[in-house]
Amino acid sequence: MPPDDFEEDSKKKADPAGEIDGLEENADEVEYEPIEETEPAAEKEEKTGPRPLGEEDKRLRSRLKKKEAEFKALRKDLDELRDKYLRNLAEMENLRKRFERERADYLQYSLNELLREMLVVLDNFERALKTRDQADVRSFWEGVELIYRQYLDLMKKKGVRPIDVTERKFDPTIHQAVLTEESDEVKEPEVAEELQRGYLINDRLLRPSMVKVRLPRKRGEQ
Repeated sequence: MPPDDFEEDSKKKADPAGEIDGLEENADEVEYEPIEETEPAAEKEEKTGPRPLGEEDKRLRSRLKKKEAEFKALRKDLDELRDKYLRNLAEMENLRKRFERERADYLQYSLNELLREMLVVLDNFERALKTRDQADVRSFWEGVELIYRQYLDLMKKKGVRPIDVTERKFDPTIHQAVLTEESDEVKEPEVAEELQRGYLINDRLLRPSMVKVRLPRKRGEQ
């Protein structure tokens, strides 16, 4: 580098004011673009007002209100049904307790009337037994027969009647075979003898008749 140029360059470096003046000259030539200040979306919306609803928004809001109304109606129905269910449950429980109480009372006291009438027969038996030594045999048996008829009348009054075995035809639904014998005189089983009388209450079997049954003799047997 020539000595003159070196000296000139050294002077520029040693003089800072000269550099600043050069920067100022260059700065005057730079063009600055203005920066636009942005406002927050909420403040901007406050100034401009809410965005108008579109058709889709209106339709969605309408459907939402309808669903809310349906939900409230269903909630009301559910509450009413729950209340009704609880009331019915309480009523059923009360009916069950009442039925059990009445059933227990019935089983305990249903025979009161019958037993009260049977006590009259028992009283007559006691009177007959007390006077058996004082009365003659004929009068005593007449008294016993009278009590027997009284007892039968009581049973008849309650719907109890004896099973008739005069037809002699064996019926396993009302007869209980206790003894059997074979005979050539019969072609089908029949009642030979009644050992214990059976009874019906109305049309239902109360006690079967115990009978001796005569059976047809098997072939080949003498």
